[in-house]
Formats: sequence, C-alpha cells, structure tokens
Amino acid sequence: MADTALLLIDIQNDYFPGGKYPLAGIEEAATEAARLLEAARRQGHGVVHVRHEDPSPDAGFFGYGTTGAQINPAVSPREGEPVVVKRNVNAFLDTGLDATLKAQGTSRLVIVGAMSHMCVDAATRAALDLGYEVTVAHDATATRDLDFGGTEVPAASVQAALMAALEFAGARLKRGADVAQDWGA
Repeated sequence: MADTALLLIDIQNDYFPGGKYPLAGIEEAATEAARLLEAARRQGHGVVHVRHEDPSPDAGFFGYGTTGAQINPAVSPREGEPVVVKRNVNAFLDTGLDATLKAQGTSRLVIVGAMSHMCVDAATRAALDLGYEVTVAHDATATRDLDFGGTEVPAASVQAALMAALEFAGARLKRGADVAQDWGA
C-alpha cells in the first residue's frame, strides 16, 4: 500500500531507562514499534521518523545535540527515511511533516511512539484534522505517571484514558501485531 506510512514519534533515548525522562513501558513499546518498522519496510510502506529537539540551553530533556535527543537504536532510521525535527508537541506544527507525507502519497497513517498523552495525542488529532485515516498501534506507545490536583494517575490509567479518547475522536486502535497482519507481514 503506497498510500500507507508508519509515523514513529519521539522514540528517543531520554525516554529510556538511564535517560532524563524515562517512561513506563518504553522498552516494550519500542520493541513493538521496531517490529512494525521492519514490517513496513518489508511491505514497502512509507516510513517517517519524528524527533523532538529543544534548542534551549536549560532543556530538561531532548536537548539540542545531546545523546538523549537521538532516536533510539531500536528504531534507527535507514538512509532515505525522512526524519522530521520538531520543537512543538504537535509534529505537524511548524514542520514539513504534512508536505513529506503528501509527497509520498500518504493518506493512511499508523502512529507509534511517545509520549502517548502528549505528542502521540497531538499528532493523531492533527492528522485526523488534516484528513488522514489514522491507526494508533497502542502497544507501541508509552507514557508515564501523571499528577493532577494531588492525585497520582498511574501510567496504565493515563494510557487507557488517552487511547479511549483517540478512538472516540476517530482513530483506529490496534495492537501492533494486528497492524502487521493487516499488512500481510
């Protein structure tokens, strides 16, 4: 399907154990994202990597030029695969992502990455607004515990609530293995 692309969002070193902002379940999510990446490559689907980079000298994580801001080796881009650098939560905002996808003839996206409640959410909603058919491989995404008004919200609850909201908004939610099976991989 030449009209399908895998969009890998912010699977970067700072989100992994030992990084500046580790996420719950990131290693499992990256493993599933890597499986989908290989399936997309085998099936000839488009692949676009998104990498967040913070240019401020006091960046908490993803600082410009740091090892933490690099894409994790589990999903390293191959030569010729576009890497879109963003500075906002929404990967479509002030980047060439939409133009890159359109140049590839993409109308369907499979989204994986991190953080579910931030950049995956924003990119999914923006893609829907732009008319893409969107599937989120929910087991290839990761988040973290949050706190609201003194109430700790465990990562599993954040993940469930966010995925339910994205499905309600019009995205398809599937396991990565089911997406790969749909692709015939």
